[in-house]
Amino acid sequence: MTANRIPLSQLERGIPFEQRHIGPDGEAQAKMLAHIGYGSLDELTAAAVPDVIKSAEALDLPGARTEAEVLAELRQLADRNQVLTSMIGLGYYGTFTPPVILRNVMENPAWYTAYTPYQPEISQGRLEALLNFQTVVADLTGLPTSGASLLDEGTAAAEAMTLARRVGKVKGGVFVVDADVLPQTIAVIETRAEPLGIEVVVTDLSEGIPAEVAERGVFGVVLQYPGASGAVRDIKAVIDQAHELGAIVTVAADLLALTLLTSPGALGADIAVGTTQRFGVPMGFGGPHAGYMAVQDKHARSLPGRLVGVSVDADGNKAYRLALQTREQHIRREKATSNICTAQVLLAVMAGMYAVYHGPEGLRTIARRTHRYAAILAAGLTAGGVELVHGSYFDTLTARVPGKAAEVVAAARDRGVNLYLAGEDLVSVSCDETTTRADLEAVWAAFGVSADVEALDEVTPDALPAGLLRSDAYLTHPVFHQHRSETAMLRYLRKLADKDYALDRGMIPLGSCTMKLNATTEMEPVTWPEFGQLHPFAPVDQAEGYLTLIRELEERLCEVTGYDKVSIQPNAGSQGELAGLLAVRAYHRANGDEQRTVCLIPSSAHGTNAASAVMAGMKVVVVKTADDGEVDAADLRAKIEQYRDELAVLMITYPSTHGVFEEHVAEICGLVHEAGGQVYVDGANLNALVGLAKPGHFGGDVSHLNLHKTFCIPHGGGGPGVGPVGVRAHLAPYLPNHPLQPTAGPETGVGPISAAPWGSAGILPISWSYVRLMGGEGLKRATQVAVLGANYIAKRLEPHYPVLYTGPGNLVAHECIIDLRPLSKATGVSVDDIAKRLIDYGFHAPTMSFPVAGTLMIEPTESEDLVEIDRFCDAMIAIRAEIEKVASGEWPAGDNPLANAPHTAAALGGEWNHPYTRDEAVFPGGVSADEKYWPPVRRIDGAFGDRNLVCSCPPLDEYDA
Repeated sequence: MTANRIPLSQLERGIPFEQRHIGPDGEAQAKMLAHIGYGSLDELTAAAVPDVIKSAEALDLPGARTEAEVLAELRQLADRNQVLTSMIGLGYYGTFTPPVILRNVMENPAWYTAYTPYQPEISQGRLEALLNFQTVVADLTGLPTSGASLLDEGTAAAEAMTLARRVGKVKGGVFVVDADVLPQTIAVIETRAEPLGIEVVVTDLSEGIPAEVAERGVFGVVLQYPGASGAVRDIKAVIDQAHELGAIVTVAADLLALTLLTSPGALGADIAVGTTQRFGVPMGFGGPHAGYMAVQDKHARSLPGRLVGVSVDADGNKAYRLALQTREQHIRREKATSNICTAQVLLAVMAGMYAVYHGPEGLRTIARRTHRYAAILAAGLTAGGVELVHGSYFDTLTARVPGKAAEVVAAARDRGVNLYLAGEDLVSVSCDETTTRADLEAVWAAFGVSADVEALDEVTPDALPAGLLRSDAYLTHPVFHQHRSETAMLRYLRKLADKDYALDRGMIPLGSCTMKLNATTEMEPVTWPEFGQLHPFAPVDQAEGYLTLIRELEERLCEVTGYDKVSIQPNAGSQGELAGLLAVRAYHRANGDEQRTVCLIPSSAHGTNAASAVMAGMKVVVVKTADDGEVDAADLRAKIEQYRDELAVLMITYPSTHGVFEEHVAEICGLVHEAGGQVYVDGANLNALVGLAKPGHFGGDVSHLNLHKTFCIPHGGGGPGVGPVGVRAHLAPYLPNHPLQPTAGPETGVGPISAAPWGSAGILPISWSYVRLMGGEGLKRATQVAVLGANYIAKRLEPHYPVLYTGPGNLVAHECIIDLRPLSKATGVSVDDIAKRLIDYGFHAPTMSFPVAGTLMIEPTESEDLVEIDRFCDAMIAIRAEIEKVASGEWPAGDNPLANAPHTAAALGGEWNHPYTRDEAVFPGGVSADEKYWPPVRRIDGAFGDRNLVCSCPPLDEYDA
């Protein structure tokens, strides 16, 4: 009997999480390895990864733990956070997430595992939800064109600054910021302005723009409405004054307040920005939340970020798509007006659905309740002899208590309430949707006064200025009136999700995007109140669990990358790029090398690289790409020599943007260092390196990482993302910091990159859990299987499509590019045709025409099993046979399954006049009826949508185009 004994310790651990995360099991891996001619994962990666970059030692990380153990460990961390009632305000408020939205959006993989809707035919649900969001923002701000979300309020205001400079009449001049703008917003604006040579003037605008400022020329103005202090004042006069000076005016507005107050558009604003956090999105210690921007129509085509528009499909039916400049950083590169690539789609969907569920009446009720609590709180304080700074307010009061402010804040904390210490003699108190009568009583007691809620309610008037009360209608579209019951809302959310394609349906083989498993265990803690309900400016001793988690994640990311320090503040990859480049710039300036402003970027690089470099005050110089996809070494040497004294940094992606392990990367890094420059290694392709090589060891000085790629934070339909920046020790003093939380970064830092001190802290438990669940060996095997999957696909498809680039051993890294250009030239079948035809086979298309036009870049990730990988390969091979029928003339060039793809169920009805059968249209290559994904629309006419721009919910009579 003892011979069959299995130790209890082994039985207790069960099936390792690694086997849940990695799709191909041992048998499947063996088959894949045999197909490409290798005996083991180690043998494959030894051949693929150049010796010069290989890590000699295993990752020094804690061993893998089970899912139950990791959840228990996270529970211990969560319990170390103190979640007091937050009345801090400053742009972050308590809110109730309707459970139907929490369960069916935030916790639903149909929504959180989807990709950015660049393939609109299979993204109609998300796009409709984003159109709802845009309508909410446009209606409440009184401005006709809203984007599909920005990263947060601070960065939205910074984007408004650069938009104002771009479209305004005043060339030169200063950017004026009202002193009552949120302090973190002011700091983010200043961080963004300095490298661009923009002078920011912060001044009190309550009496207008001071004459000494006006005479210098003003190209833009930012006002907060209501102000950070809580003051509600009529800002029309200062808006008019700014317009007389030729300035573009931005109003940072609270959307909940705008349900009661006159809109920025009605007051004359050109731009409105803000956050939608209080529309049902938890505070999450700072994020993620959907920022917003809305503009006058004349500025619509200059709007940064993404914009959802209404177009038509091939049958003339209404269809949604991303419109205009939504990938402008790829097209315009160093001439791009923004580096934003990741938005906050999942959070925008939640905020939009909050408005759909509550409707205008419900939102007004929540706003009135919030204001009523503030008015009663104010009445009690005033009756108790406390001086209030402002007589008109929405939800926030500022009290003057000479010499006692810190004492009041401490007394409130003892009663379970966090207030904001606004100055030596000032205390700020904010009410929100979650405020209770007990909270008012605790605040009164902290100030040393006593009052009765019921008695005050009977005699206390509202405190909103009569002249600013809103009278126009908003949210009049039927979608904001049809879903009041939970049943109706549930079905609406299900209907939209059914239109989309996400990872819960099948593989999304997008090169450079790493659409891997977002495990449920990793996702679960995000909604725990101990993580979700903490205010980002709460005292740090109330966030011990969070700060421990952040420190451990930063340390483990350092170990993975070989860097000495990591900051997790950047809340998108683009922001991590900017943070890294600002650190390089600050380092050179500290050394007296202010002339070092040239950033070398390969022509194949991701478009955000060039846009970020310009935002960091650098001059972009493009380095050629050789025929084999590697950086042209001769051109690089020439550029280094030409700009030797001005060279600041080389930005490269490794493995290369072409999915290849370049053999000369260490040599390239050495050349740049010898010339006095720094090396920025873009972390977009880190999924090919973890456990095998470390950028900080083979020559990188700085990298951003995409936690929404390599480290399992889901893409959420186009956001959230987290883009931490890792640096070697000499750059560490120049990482981001934050004026409201000194512990969030070095004193010598470049300033805040994001509005919150630790960025999108609310989703960091996902990546922490992934690293903890996998351990060092598991992370390495995940990388090896990702490389295996890409090479297996390349070998299977190579007889049918040319693989454009390979590296050592004729191998690729974690992705491969297949070249469709010869086929397109010979047959007229385009890369678009193949991408849309894949929908009929039940797949999301790979990355189209990046980094090379007319190609598909395929990345399977380690999470896809062999059945799914083979299903994809079989589909691509079947499509190649279909292309041959077009080439032979069996199917006409303009009327074949590829040209007409995708095919909807509706398209099958009525007369059928195509040279292929209905079955060939919708059940190709073995697609079974019981597993069929039916796209809701046919191919969408993008040009029509751009010519006829509609970016909010159209009236019902316009639905039939």
